[in-house]
Amino acid sequence: MKKAEQDRFIVSVKVGPKGQITIPAEARQMFDIREGDTLMVMGDKKRGIALVKATAFYELMERGEQDDSGNPHTGSD
Repeated sequence: MKKAEQDRFIVSVKVGPKGQITIPAEARQMFDIREGDTLMVMGDKKRGIALVKATAFYELMERGEQDDSGNPHTGSD
């Protein structure tokens, strides 16, 4: 693993015969990923693949549904 900064790193992983990868320990520690956690796999043909903890993803989606004052977005804008 090549560390660029304390909050970033670059690592290569191999895809196994069932399409599985192992998330390196450093990444699991940095993002508090534990056995049994659910991850969201997001993909974009031009930008690639990203893994995000489902809890963080849903928190982000909830914030996106609120306006700047923290009130729920009504969709009437």
